[in-house]
Amino acid sequence: MSYDVLFEPFQLGNLSLPNRTVMAPMTRGFSPAGIPGQNVAEYYRKRVEGGVGLIVSEGTLINHPAATDNTEYPSFFGEHALAGWKNVIETVHAAGGKMMPQIWHIGSTRRPGTGPNPDAPSVSPSGLVAPGKKVFEALSTAEIETLVQAYAQAAFDAKELGFDGVEVHGAHGYLVDQFFWGGTNLRDDKYGGSIVARTEFAVEIIKSIRERCGEDFPLVLRWSQWKLQDYTAKLTNTPEELAAFLEPLSQAGVDIFHCSQRRFWEPEFDSSDLNLAGWTKEITGKPTISVGSVGLDQEFISSFQGAGAGVANIDNLIERMDKNEFDLIAIGRALLSNPDWVNKVRKGELDQLKPFSQEDKESLN
Repeated sequence: MSYDVLFEPFQLGNLSLPNRTVMAPMTRGFSPAGIPGQNVAEYYRKRVEGGVGLIVSEGTLINHPAATDNTEYPSFFGEHALAGWKNVIETVHAAGGKMMPQIWHIGSTRRPGTGPNPDAPSVSPSGLVAPGKKVFEALSTAEIETLVQAYAQAAFDAKELGFDGVEVHGAHGYLVDQFFWGGTNLRDDKYGGSIVARTEFAVEIIKSIRERCGEDFPLVLRWSQWKLQDYTAKLTNTPEELAAFLEPLSQAGVDIFHCSQRRFWEPEFDSSDLNLAGWTKEITGKPTISVGSVGLDQEFISSFQGAGAGVANIDNLIERMDKNEFDLIAIGRALLSNPDWVNKVRKGELDQLKPFSQEDKESLN
């Protein structure tokens, strides 16, 4: 099978990529006190030299005291952390790469009493850690407005540092997704209610980023149906619901939708073979990134919890990309084991790819 479709250039506004491969954002936790060091820069540089067209960083934390429960996750605020990220992007650019930070707040998945500010209360739209499990107080309107501006400031800092765009993490049951999900958003103000109303927090973030960064700064939104709290959760159950959900986000200014699935090859609805990224592209007309266990014989949850995952062929991926189902494909764990995964695929050397192991997750190589 020819893999040529993977290596076609991609152009969107002033974002020019040499191929259709993306390094997926993967939480790593190798930034003591939130500051990425030279080891982080080298980690990303290796993937650029390995052929990746675009890097989306590990989740980086916005400036809010309850953004994380882990002091090793990188911040995207403050003099020292931003200096670390400046070194990262300069290293990536020097190697010929393109990169966006993923900006992130974990919301109520944060364990109380943890992280760099243990006394800060965890936050969520309705105080729920999962459906039916209320632990905290709901965010006030003023607190929500502060959070919106924190996202916008992180995006502005990314632009100032020279990054090639920004990705907002709106997936997997973290803060933005807690607003999306009816299971964790029970608000009766403008931020809650219908599926359209539940997009309002994200819409305000997107519009604020546009105001601070301009129309030509690439903005990606990552979203998912599944949640850490419930792998079977669905924001939308029909194409019509999906269209209602996506329209306000698209209109607000999302350039690219990054559609997270656990297994990219699974159809999203019974009426079509299209996956989540395929449906999102068809509805919005915007470019999409697909992702989910690419090149591995186990989906990512099981392999992260178990011994690892073997190498699988990518024929189904190529077939879908040949049909223009989605525009870009994000590769995760396969790039932890094989920094040169893209180059090996380009050369047809899939037999030389290493399987994913737990050791790859536990080191920054």
